[in-house]
Amino acid sequence: MRAAGARCGKSTLLGVLTGHIMPLSGRLSLDGLPVKGPHPERGIVFQHHTLFPWKSARDNVAFGPKMRGIGRAEREREADRMLDLVGLNGFADRYPGQLSGGMQQRVEIARVLINQPRLLLMDEPFGALDALTRLRMQELLLEVWEQFRTTTVFVTHDIDEALLLADRIIVMQAQPGRIHEEITVPFERPKATEIIASGEFMRLKQRCLQLLHSDRRAETLARLSPLG
Repeated sequence: MRAAGARCGKSTLLGVLTGHIMPLSGRLSLDGLPVKGPHPERGIVFQHHTLFPWKSARDNVAFGPKMRGIGRAEREREADRMLDLVGLNGFADRYPGQLSGGMQQRVEIARVLINQPRLLLMDEPFGALDALTRLRMQELLLEVWEQFRTTTVFVTHDIDEALLLADRIIVMQAQPGRIHEEITVPFERPKATEIIASGEFMRLKQRCLQLLHSDRRAETLARLSPLG
């Protein structure tokens, strides 16, 4: 989990992890293999969905397997399974414009997970949702993670979200972009939203706030765009 203010390099970091941005120095590897460009083993979910508006939810989710040459019956069966996993049973034939923002993000998550990525990248995926929908999506992500156990890098400005979802929080600061501190989150999995009211949660939240407020020189940085 990356918790940070603006202009600290978090969007650039995601771009490097996806393979869309090549580092100027050093090297990046995943399971010992160098990252040389985009690959389905590294899936990303943005704040705003990138679904094809002319395709149904099922066809959006099945797009990855289709590109890999998987037969129609098999890919649609797997797409339906993934939609059921994210709580969209019965919505497979709906188009993105017929779905709420939370539902669109569920389809987006299913579309990434169907490719069985070894690394899941999430760039403030719930930032545009209302508070209740956001909480439900956080609970959904916790449930999905328990099934897949996929390594996830999740960027957020929301400290509560970071503490609820993460095992480790990497606090970043700006000018120059750098890792300021790593915080180990002590709450055992499976997590429940009730931990938000605990004393330990509030102590860790206060620590994160102190770290983020210690550097006030940051300026607004454009987020990594799904369109490049």
